[in-house]
Amino acid sequence: MSDPTHISPSRRIFIDKQSPKAFQTLVQVSEAARTAASEAGLDRTTVELINLRVSQLNGCAYCLDVHTRAALRAGDSPRRLGILSAWRDTGLFTAPERAALDLAEATTDPVNAAAQESAYEAARKVLSEDQISAAIWVAVTINAFNRVSIMSKHPVTHLHDQ
Repeated sequence: MSDPTHISPSRRIFIDKQSPKAFQTLVQVSEAARTAASEAGLDRTTVELINLRVSQLNGCAYCLDVHTRAALRAGDSPRRLGILSAWRDTGLFTAPERAALDLAEATTDPVNAAAQESAYEAARKVLSEDQISAAIWVAVTINAFNRVSIMSKHPVTHLHDQ
């Protein structure tokens, strides 16, 4: 019988706990993506914007909770985070952030070839090739984490130390 600590309230298996080696490898890929982003000159707020936007698109409550707090710790504002889902309709985001968000959306919906081409075209105007690669890797890894959390039904619990 499985360890009951590996079961979510909905009776789904916490796949990160059930297969810790696979999850640890995903964590390592994510750490490498963050390092690549930093080395390429993408700041932590941009990385967290990517994490949040992808998590919004995927509907991952757990990752939205984690990365909202991370974005605030990185210095982003509640105002920008509150309007992130409508980033195209506001001037609150810089050109590099907008390019990274566009790439993140194209990575999350890879079927839309026109969106991919448009995102690449816009990104090439304001991001280096290293930044483009790093932004895509960040989007790839958060997409994977979203799926881990969604399929495990990781709970968002009340925090007393917000």
